[in-house]
Amino acid sequence: MATMGRNTAAPLLFLNLILYILVVGFGSWCLNRFINGQTNNPGFGGNGATMFFLVFSILAGVVGVVSKFSGGNHIRAWRNDSLAAAGSSSLVAWAITALAFGLACKEINIGGHRGWRLRVLEGLIIILAFTQLLYLFLIHAGVFSSRYGPGYRDPDYGSGAPAVDPGHKGGVAAPTRV
Repeated sequence: MATMGRNTAAPLLFLNLILYILVVGFGSWCLNRFINGQTNNPGFGGNGATMFFLVFSILAGVVGVVSKFSGGNHIRAWRNDSLAAAGSSSLVAWAITALAFGLACKEINIGGHRGWRLRVLEGLIIILAFTQLLYLFLIHAGVFSSRYGPGYRDPDYGSGAPAVDPGHKGGVAAPTRV
């Protein structure tokens, strides 16, 4: 039953990876147009919050893509020691995405002409703010019950009990703790 969380988190991990790659692509295009001063281009537009939104959306995209690598390793291993890396990197990616989400809402609230690529980027960030949070909850579901996956409270992890060398086949001396 421990694969219930794994089977649910794996497709969401892949979906978030694709969405974060799209965010990096659209954000890079828009930032290039903004730096070149082509904000009057009919395909771009923008307002006072655009620069800040673009910077945070690209940052969220890059951190999100990198966090999916440790998330993929955790989905493959599905152990509590890989949960720490996947959980912490996903939390940082979600926090930066939440900042970009706030700036997207501010940019929409200010209004003005925004091209279709900028509106797509805003929509991707809004979708990712929720799907990344759902993914974060799914990989931490083992904290509440071991049915859903690995948690931080496994009794044999970090207990300080003397370890037995699995490669030792026996002999005269008993294993000693150093």
